[in-house]
Amino acid sequence: MKHLPLALLALPLLAQAAPVATAPVEYRNVEATWSSLGVAEAERQSTVSAQTSGRIVAINFRAGDRVQQGQVIMRIDPATANQDVAGMQARLNEAQVQMDNARKQYERVRDLLAQKYVSQAQVDKAEADFKSAQAQVNTLKANLGQSTTARSFTNVIAPYSGVMSALHVELGEMAAPGTPLATGYDPSQLRVTAQIPQTQIDAVRRGAKAYVEIPGLPNWQAARSLIVLPSADPRSHTTEVRVMLPADTANLIPGQFARAHFVTGTARRLVVPAAAVLRRSELTAVYVVPSGKTPQLRQIRAGQSLPGGLVEVLAGVKEGEQVALDPVAATLKP
Repeated sequence: MKHLPLALLALPLLAQAAPVATAPVEYRNVEATWSSLGVAEAERQSTVSAQTSGRIVAINFRAGDRVQQGQVIMRIDPATANQDVAGMQARLNEAQVQMDNARKQYERVRDLLAQKYVSQAQVDKAEADFKSAQAQVNTLKANLGQSTTARSFTNVIAPYSGVMSALHVELGEMAAPGTPLATGYDPSQLRVTAQIPQTQIDAVRRGAKAYVEIPGLPNWQAARSLIVLPSADPRSHTTEVRVMLPADTANLIPGQFARAHFVTGTARRLVVPAAAVLRRSELTAVYVVPSGKTPQLRQIRAGQSLPGGLVEVLAGVKEGEQVALDPVAATLKP
């Protein structure tokens, strides 16, 4: 008896492949939406500027790096600041010595007054000298604190955790107070800003709900909240609406486009899962799977994309028909 190759023995198994997963074409009550193109923004985005003068001697993070709150982004040469602190400390030490001498002189003159060896005027002058020396010490202590604070500005600290989006200086450059050093944003607090026309703003307010369609993600992202600004652009007569995104939103950075879908009510629509729709150039189709038969490619006319991963179908299929959830697998079905 001949032994058949293993590949030939496996052919019947391939023919008995698992059935294609399907979903029904059905009418559903879905959320009616009105969409508008928007721009992604960071709720927290800031540019860190220099608060002291000096040369940039170290850069620890660059554009694209993640930075934790409190980490040192870069360092400015502290030599001048150290000299200011040392000089102020020396002046304070001198003033404290003078204050001690003034205090002792005041105490001696006060004792002599009790023995009637000096006049009251001499005591008043000694007391005034002592208080003046005290005031000088307090002033120099405050100045020392300012110098110490200024020295701490040589370490540029991240105000919050986030991503550095731009670096405005390079190693060796001079920085002065107010010089922009780096820009960063918090990726966990993003929003999409859209301009809504006057005819739709009341419906958006009443719905108070929105989804954001992000290129590269299969499902719409539900917004945390909406903020409708209480003003309108006098030229376009549109109102800005801010759509707050969930903290775990991916594939979106400030400046990119995203489409905001605002819920304006409910409607009954004929729908299929978005995964079942095959788009090739100008062709939009689904694989209809008749009971016990080979899947058939059928062109459809698609309507709006809907929340929950659904697509409205205007023509091409009927309620109750089954469509393949994986068009690629349907093409391989014998």
